[in-house]
Amino acid sequence: MPTGMGESTTSREARGVTRGNDMGNQSQVQQEALYRAQNSPSMSNYPAIFQGFAEKGIAMDDIRPRENVFSFHAWKALGRRVRKGEHGVRIATIRTGNKTEKQPDGTEIQVGFSSPWHVTVFHVSQTDAIE
Repeated sequence: MPTGMGESTTSREARGVTRGNDMGNQSQVQQEALYRAQNSPSMSNYPAIFQGFAEKGIAMDDIRPRENVFSFHAWKALGRRVRKGEHGVRIATIRTGNKTEKQPDGTEIQVGFSSPWHVTVFHVSQTDAIE
């Protein structure tokens, strides 16, 4: 079954992040989103981010990916919420993880995968502090 985007089950487990159905799961999802946003080495979405927010009237000097542009969940992890009705910029990313595959001999093995994924990011000017 697919895991979270951006990293494998093993790297999440190494940081002590697990998935479950409890209330703490939302906090874990938010922390994962923030970790991926701040630690991804890719800059391939920067042109789309700059163009998208410039079209929304945000000055180019005020657009700083990984500093003031994050996903919905990453903003929640930072203690901010996206205002109702705000429209962000959709960017492409790669979701990676592990899945279990059954072999012809009946054994199961863990196989890594990656697939394209889309995430919407928001500028800090589209958020408010959570009180």
